[in-house]
Amino acid sequence: MSTTARFEGTHTAIVTPFKDDAARTIDWEAYERIVAAQLAGGVEGIVPCGTTGESPALDHEEQLALVERTVKLAGGKAVVTAGTGSNSTRAAIALSQAAERAGADAVMVVVPYYNKPTQDGLYEHFVAVAASVKCPVVVYNVPGRTGIDLAAATLARIAEAAPNVVATKEATGNVLRCQEIARTLGDRMLILSGDDGLTLPMVAVGARGVISVTSNVYPAEVTRATRLALEGKYAEARRAHFALLPVHEVMFVEANPGPAKAALARKKMCTDVVRGPLSRPTEVTHAKVGAALETYESRR
Repeated sequence: MSTTARFEGTHTAIVTPFKDDAARTIDWEAYERIVAAQLAGGVEGIVPCGTTGESPALDHEEQLALVERTVKLAGGKAVVTAGTGSNSTRAAIALSQAAERAGADAVMVVVPYYNKPTQDGLYEHFVAVAASVKCPVVVYNVPGRTGIDLAAATLARIAEAAPNVVATKEATGNVLRCQEIARTLGDRMLILSGDDGLTLPMVAVGARGVISVTSNVYPAEVTRATRLALEGKYAEARRAHFALLPVHEVMFVEANPGPAKAALARKKMCTDVVRGPLSRPTEVTHAKVGAALETYESRR
């Protein structure tokens, strides 16, 4: 199997469950339940310490512990891609190297946030991080959170300078961007949807999978929908995708991962506790999430 092929399919941007205590400590028993459900659902990969994992609220020791635990629990049954991004190049290098030592199969590096670097600065950042590790690197472009958009031309420059940058998680909300990357870079750069609701149309123009929020709740169902699309079974893929759309939409009725944790709490997988500055999902969110899940499950 080629390096890029390992990243095809469904990869879950996994939540970090917390106990309902003053320190909001990591609930390791709940984490093991959630990872076990992912493996049982057949996902191709697990992504700890991403946005959905509340990486900005984790300290570096916790991030490393999550990566180590995920690698152990996955046991080679799923690719482990550790979120190691930072708005400091030095910090991203240190986190990426630590994740690689901990056994992660790859690292995912988000576009630096807050600093608002130029495209040259973004190029230098990703090339420096990639050069610091031997494992594959996944670029994560999410301008709605970072305030900066990594241009397709800059991604092409990065790909030329850094051979181990093998994939990009595109969460621009723009299928045309996916199309532009696929047209420009072809098989050199594997594209993963960063928006569950856009996975099907993105696959239609060249994406090869998704880093999913919804698969926290429905791993088998998201995996099936993605595989159908990748196999070109578009009539079945549309039915599966359209059925999941209300769930995809409700995952973002307030800041991620609040709704995902509300859904998992409903399934007795973990609490709905998040770390500040996020707040626990509201009663309105719980009601919307519950209604979406009940509707979906009644129609399966």
